[in-house]
Amino acid sequence: MAERTLVVVRHAKSDWTQAVPDEERPLAERGRRDAPGIGKWLGEHVGDLDLVVCSPARRARETWKLASAELARKPPVQMDERVYAAGPGRLLTVLAGWPDEVASVVLVGHNPGLADLVELLCGERREIKTSAIAVLRWAGDWVDAEFVKATLDGFAIARG
Repeated sequence: MAERTLVVVRHAKSDWTQAVPDEERPLAERGRRDAPGIGKWLGEHVGDLDLVVCSPARRARETWKLASAELARKPPVQMDERVYAAGPGRLLTVLAGWPDEVASVVLVGHNPGLADLVELLCGERREIKTSAIAVLRWAGDWVDAEFVKATLDGFAIARG
């Protein structure tokens, strides 16, 4: 049975000072400082990644762009509208659609959905602050995520 690795990443700190729609909010200065730390941590603790699935929100895209610049090998990125403002049920639907040959995925998104997803999959409640990273692993396929208890194999909050 294949092992799956899901790396949940909450976007870095966003800028609330601009009068723009929520989906267009950019990163704040602190977010731009912290986001590269996400990539450094992933490179040191997770290893090669097969895929990144990212919310199309500007702050999520900017977070991944800055984080991925720190990786030796950059995985392909898919923007997925369903990740924006998604709850755990919709996020599980997103996971279930990933191909079996993909073993490790970074999911870049938002709270409260990410925190709820982590709790649902591993049974542990974690505060998923901005720039937080949670690494979940389980044996099985992506569609099994809802039914097999995952292990929380790593957790960090990247700060610049």
